[in-house]
Amino acid sequence: MTTLPTRCAPLALALLLAVTPASWAQSLPADEEGARARLDASPRHGEWTRYDAGEGDMVRAWVTYPERNDAAPVVIVIHEIFGLTDWIRGVADQLSADGFIAVAPDLLSGQGPGGGGTESMDQQQAVAAIRTLDRADVNRRLRAAARYGTSLPAASDRVGAVGYCWGGSSSFLFAIDHAELDAAVVYYGGSPEEGYERIEAPVLGLYGGNDNRVNATIPQAERALVALGKTFRPHIFEGAGHGFLRAQSGQEGANARATAEAWPLTVEFFREHLEDRMEQR
Repeated sequence: MTTLPTRCAPLALALLLAVTPASWAQSLPADEEGARARLDASPRHGEWTRYDAGEGDMVRAWVTYPERNDAAPVVIVIHEIFGLTDWIRGVADQLSADGFIAVAPDLLSGQGPGGGGTESMDQQQAVAAIRTLDRADVNRRLRAAARYGTSLPAASDRVGAVGYCWGGSSSFLFAIDHAELDAAVVYYGGSPEEGYERIEAPVLGLYGGNDNRVNATIPQAERALVALGKTFRPHIFEGAGHGFLRAQSGQEGANARATAEAWPLTVEFFREHLEDRMEQR
């Protein structure tokens, strides 16, 4: 896969994106508008499931599988404040295209009308429900997702997490909560206020340059993790806004450029830390 170096000038990167064939676009997640069509056309196996997060708490999840001949590492995909949408399912499918089993739990399971989840709410209801979730319950469900994923017959015992917006903050917090996590990726999520000493996993942070509400929290994470000798790799993409991976047409091309740089970094990071020194695919 072609990787776009961060040193590329914006004009050169824009020209490259303009002339690259459709296969390049297929190596990136679809944006919000294109997610459902990409899912419908995917050759990979995806399925709905429910896993037990303890005491009969059944969490609905979307699981996708890569096409490979060996055990695949697992990535937990943590949704945005909008819940488990088609776009998040599309991100999971792209992770499987890149070689990972992806488990995307609906952390709103049981919170909607009639005990439903995201599928039972409109967007504003989902946002309101997310704000009521207890962090301990979120982490419990994420730990159960990791156990479920690595218990699959096709899975290895390596597990990472990636999250977006609210899910980005949740990925960082999950790294604090779950010492057995092997890698965490944070897309435009705020940094924790404390607990860095409990993080064992390396952390990759990917941020839009025009998102200072979130970016103002990066230095505290960097100071803490560097002082502790832990791995934190923050990247800020000039001109990109919050949610750039979902809204790739926004910010006059900056979101598309950020996506083209951030996704290869994500895949490389997970391969580095989850493939257990196996040959890069």
